[in-house]
Amino acid sequence: MNPLFPFAFLFFSVFPPDEVARLHRRILTLDTHADAPINLQKPGFDVGKRGTVAKDGTQIDFPRMKEGGMDAMFFAVYLAQGPRTPEGHAKAKSDALAIYDRIHQSLKKYPQLAELALTPADAYRLEKRGKRAVFIGMENGYPVGEDLSLLKTYYDLGCRYITLSHFANNAICDSATDPDGPLHNGLSAFGRNVVAEMNRLGILIDVSHVSDKTFYDVLALSKAPVIASHSNARALCDFPRNMTDDMIRALAANGGVIQVNFVSDYLRKPSDEHRRALTQVRMASVGRVMTPQLEARQQAQTDSIKRVYQHERASVADIVAHIDHIVKLAGIDHVGIGSDFDGGGGVDGLEDVSEIENLTRALVKRGYSEQDIAKIWGGNLLRVLGQAKK
Repeated sequence: MNPLFPFAFLFFSVFPPDEVARLHRRILTLDTHADAPINLQKPGFDVGKRGTVAKDGTQIDFPRMKEGGMDAMFFAVYLAQGPRTPEGHAKAKSDALAIYDRIHQSLKKYPQLAELALTPADAYRLEKRGKRAVFIGMENGYPVGEDLSLLKTYYDLGCRYITLSHFANNAICDSATDPDGPLHNGLSAFGRNVVAEMNRLGILIDVSHVSDKTFYDVLALSKAPVIASHSNARALCDFPRNMTDDMIRALAANGGVIQVNFVSDYLRKPSDEHRRALTQVRMASVGRVMTPQLEARQQAQTDSIKRVYQHERASVADIVAHIDHIVKLAGIDHVGIGSDFDGGGGVDGLEDVSEIENLTRALVKRGYSEQDIAKIWGGNLLRVLGQAKK
């Protein structure tokens, strides 16, 4: 536990709000999981123009990143799990390539605002130039299909981490939440080759969403540190895709980092009715070819559930509680931030990327030093990214 915690009130009282704002601007802030590409695919959305949660339901754009002091984000190439067939894999590859193209086109359109980042040095260079650094990650290894060569294709397009699975099993590994249970008993034989090739290329292995057995299989095989790009502590919120205390300790022993996310369902335990309703909506698309109509229906159902259970929504204090728990277990060098903005993230007091200074203020009030906060907001993840290639 941070030794400054007993003196948190005294620390904050001599660290006035304007100095907290200056601290926030001094450090490099990085978020490892942002679903802005979901909106890049929607007609009329412009990442170079300021939107609002109230007006268009979006949480990320370049103006709001600058306003909030968000220096770098990993934009996620996300695809829901579809059929594990040659046709399903071919479509997933095609859809993923289209998302990569959307990200690259948005950066070409606004070169004065943001640039693609590939290395830790890029993040620090762009921060000094006042530009946003956009890294790319892939959420769900589904677009890899059963073709190992595609890892190099995605790496060359900028991919620097891959979340091995999502809400259902795929050809690589078992998911934490597939209603049919395990398919491979952890990593598949193909998945073991995926781990080795990701190590060779320098793509970070992301264990968010994977089953516990997959997690331990990955740790046993990976020669590089492993990340959880957007996961929380199961001890504080008992959900299968959160991490147990033993998993957090093991991840830290491997040299990795767990990036705390802002999804209420993973921060504080929802009621059983709430969880069942969300699970039913999420799993309705598993194994199906996603169409715009199906995606729109799923989003409408999710929004309806959020409105019904608004009273269960988490707050900034819940985010800090998970950070505290992880620091107590693993130390300050193994925790970071992966908001899941535009993918379900957002809590009371932290509605979009323009408000991230509120988290810095909460960390200061809790007693974390500037050095600690710099590690949480990006330093830890960038250290691990620099160790990805083995």
